Amino acid sequence: MALHLILLLMIMGAFGTEWSVKYNQQEICALKGSTVFMNGTFTHPEGLTVTETFWTVDPSEKPDLSKSPDYSGRVEYLSTKQKQSSLKLSDLMKKDEEKFFFRIITNVEKERWVGQPGVQLRVTELHVEAPEEVTEGQTADLTCKTTCSLTDPTFIWYKNGHPLTTKTIKNNQLHLQTVSSEDVGSYSCAVRGSQHLRSTAHSLRVRYLPKNVSVSIRSSGHTVVGFSVTLTCSSDGNPPVKIYTWFKEDGTSPVGSGHSYSPLQSGSYYCEAQNEHGAQRSDLVPVDLNGHSVILYGAAGVGLCGVAVLLSGFFWMRRKRQSRNVDEPDYVNTGLRVKSPDDDSCGVNVYENVTKAGLRAPPPDDHSSSAEDYENMTGSGLDAPPPDDGSSSAEDYENITVSPKHDRLITL
Repeated sequence: MALHLILLLMIMGAFGTEWSVKYNQQEICALKGSTVFMNGTFTHPEGLTVTETFWTVDPSEKPDLSKSPDYSGRVEYLSTKQKQSSLKLSDLMKKDEEKFFFRIITNVEKERWVGQPGVQLRVTELHVEAPEEVTEGQTADLTCKTTCSLTDPTFIWYKNGHPLTTKTIKNNQLHLQTVSSEDVGSYSCAVRGSQHLRSTAHSLRVRYLPKNVSVSIRSSGHTVVGFSVTLTCSSDGNPPVKIYTWFKEDGTSPVGSGHSYSPLQSGSYYCEAQNEHGAQRSDLVPVDLNGHSVILYGAAGVGLCGVAVLLSGFFWMRRKRQSRNVDEPDYVNTGLRVKSPDDDSCGVNVYENVTKAGLRAPPPDDHSSSAEDYENMTGSGLDAPPPDDGSSSAEDYENITVSPKHDRLITL
């Protein structure tokens, strides 16, 4: 016994302190995709020189993680002071769930050390646990779950991608005190500091009775005959409304059913929308079938009267014009001295700028023609015979306009 003690003292005197490795944490829970740090301090016997330190997941084979293809680009060794080492492992994967050990190599072949018991790494993801559907008025709790315990996490909740600030959040739970249709949406959670690593979204559905029940009106008022009004009911409910019932004001019995209804009488109507959670009615909508008919008949009557007035005015103006022309000379506005038609000295230059005044023209052989009979007549440069000369031809006159006083048209 005394010999063993002497040998132990000799070893301690030769090498000083013993081998030891201490880890800050022996188990770490981290989110998939995050970065984790493992820290350790060590001691070794005096007289030895440390030539290499590294981290490994296989104490028997003792491979260096920084040289392993599985950890390429994700491992970094950090040392802040002597006899301390830290492992930084980035972009965690589920397959990284291993025990990690700190390994020390010295200048003496047989003096190497693996720190036990190592650090157990667990990798988790966030997921929301909540009911699929909730009935309006009930309470609901949504829980942000993990497969291991994170270190002092602060949970953040999102609805439709936006942070929730008005709801009650306690630890990893989101509490909905009184559920309403406004709580329908997609919920997800995250941990502060790793907001980019959110959980998979969870859709919350809320069952509720019909809301926003309203009635729209469509009429076929383009024609008087067959005039009708169609009322259409719309609403918002979950499950969707399939039962619509129509009532007349102060009536106790339904007057119709279905999504649309065409009333046969004037009055005020409303619809009732119903699903398995209850029923809701719309506001009253007044319908005046008689009023529409009066307007349409009145419009038709005004149109017929207008046509009659226009026709009466047309015939009255025509009769007035005919009676006025009886007392006027046949032809006017010669603006020149005109000789009598039987004067043989009458030439082309006698008649010019003669315009028919819109009165009856005498026939070609009528000797009663006077200077007032023509206007806007320009001589063709020939000596024109008098009007009673039967030898008159088309070449004798040109650019003469004659308007008949009666239905007969005189062409020169």
